[in-house]
Amino acid sequence: MSTLPHRTLGTQGLSVSAIGLGCMSLSGTYGDADDTTSIDLIRTAVDHGLDHLDSSDMYGWGHNEGVLGQALKGLRDKVVLATKFGQIQNPGGPNGVNGRPDYVRQACDASLKRLGVDVIDLYYQHRVDPSVPIEETVGAMAGLVQAGKVRYLGLSEAHPDTIRRAHAVHPISAVQTEFSLLYRQEAEATRAVTRALGIGFVAYSPLGRGFLTGAIKEQSQIDGRRSAHPRFQPENFGTNRALVEKVEAIAAEKGCTPAQLTLAWLLAQGDDVAAIPGTRYWSRIEENLGALKVSLSPQDVARISAAVPAGAAAGTRYPAGGMTSVQR
Repeated sequence: MSTLPHRTLGTQGLSVSAIGLGCMSLSGTYGDADDTTSIDLIRTAVDHGLDHLDSSDMYGWGHNEGVLGQALKGLRDKVVLATKFGQIQNPGGPNGVNGRPDYVRQACDASLKRLGVDVIDLYYQHRVDPSVPIEETVGAMAGLVQAGKVRYLGLSEAHPDTIRRAHAVHPISAVQTEFSLLYRQEAEATRAVTRALGIGFVAYSPLGRGFLTGAIKEQSQIDGRRSAHPRFQPENFGTNRALVEKVEAIAAEKGCTPAQLTLAWLLAQGDDVAAIPGTRYWSRIEENLGALKVSLSPQDVARISAAVPAGAAAGTRYPAGGMTSVQR
């Protein structure tokens, strides 16, 4: 089994491979996924040293955790298993949220059963419930640690003030937010707080939902879930594609792919940052792991940052409904 560079998240002892795997796409989010193929993909990734696997109870509404549980039979001690709770189904509208203490305990037990494990390494609140004080939600999460069901706690898309309040109740090891060259303003504001508190930062959608791989060159290629995202809409596509072309040009100079350059830039933001790009394909994981071999000087990092300035991307990170639930 290979070994990859690791990053420490928080001050409680959590360490993960610098590049992990976001598992959402293994439940049909970006096209049909075959469970047997997904299980093989996870096991191959782990065999190559990737030990940070990120799921959620809302990915396929339980399906994702079930697939992950099957894949990890015999491999449990070789991975850092992360999953999330808090989003609930709301047919016909954006997902609802539930941060009530009784639901926290209920959701954790359900995830443990689907995953087929006794303990979750990193347990996140997926979206903050504005109707429940964060102190109450994190208090219940802390109870899961005390009960031995969870090892470390995390928050996803939480506002900096919420992070401070949560951390005062129980140490938060990681905060997860979308972070890439295209979308980084909110992430950078969040990181100012996580760095100050000694909390690790996990970047999801680090490749801009595929835009920064360079594979999406025409608006006509957009379908499925991507078609709902403002960044891919006709009025925004051209602006964002022009930014990606700048990344492609620098990547060509560096002798790497745009995805590898983007991930190398992201990891260069600090030793507290880990990335969890998602994919259904081994070739993409292999490409992503190649980013760990891309060497960027401080001048390179500054040049890449300047090529895609913060705030230059067109379109919000989520459709209007989704934007109401982030950074709360």
